[in-house]
Amino acid sequence: MKASALFLIVPVIGILALSQAPRSSTEEPDEKKEVVAQTTKTSPNDSGTNGKIMKTDAEWKKILTPEQYRVARKKGTERAFTGEYWNSKEKGVYQCVCCGNDLFSADTKFDSGTGWPSFWSPLSSNNIKTEEDRSFFSVRTEVLCEKCGAHLGHVFDDGPKPTGLRYCINSVSLKFKKQEAKE
Repeated sequence: MKASALFLIVPVIGILALSQAPRSSTEEPDEKKEVVAQTTKTSPNDSGTNGKIMKTDAEWKKILTPEQYRVARKKGTERAFTGEYWNSKEKGVYQCVCCGNDLFSADTKFDSGTGWPSFWSPLSSNNIKTEEDRSFFSVRTEVLCEKCGAHLGHVFDDGPKPTGLRYCINSVSLKFKKQEAKE
C-alpha cells in the first residue's frame, strides 16, 4: 500500500514544482498582470503614482537583457559564482538594474561564500521591500526593489554583525556606480 501511495504522490510533487518554475521566455505574459504586479513610476512617460515605476512586460523586455529580465522581472536566480559582482571589492553603490534605485553600499558587502553578492544591510530600508516567498517547497523572504518591484534575491538571518542579516542578491539584478576618487 505504501509503494502505491508513492506512485500517486511523486507525480503530484513534480506538477507542483513545474507550476512554481519561472515562465519561459517564449510564453506570452498577461500584460495586465505584469503592469499591476511588477511596475512603478518616475518619469512622465511612465504611468504610475507615488514615485513608482510602471512599465508593461513588453517595455521591460526592451530595456533589459534576457537574463536581467528572467531574474529581475520573472523572479529567477543566476547561477552561483557566475555574476559580475559576487567577488567585487570596489567601493560604490549597487543600484537596481531596472530603475537605478540606490540599494546597497559596498561598505556593507561581505564574502558569504555563497557565490552571490551579499550585504548585511540595505542602503535604506525605504529602497527595498520584502515579501514571503513559498516557492520550491520552502519559506524564504524575497527582497524586491521598492521603486519598481524588481526581484533582487532573498534575505536570511545568518549574516554578520551588526544586523545578523545576509541579503543574498543576484548580480544581474544590480548595476554598480563606482565611488568617485576623493582629491
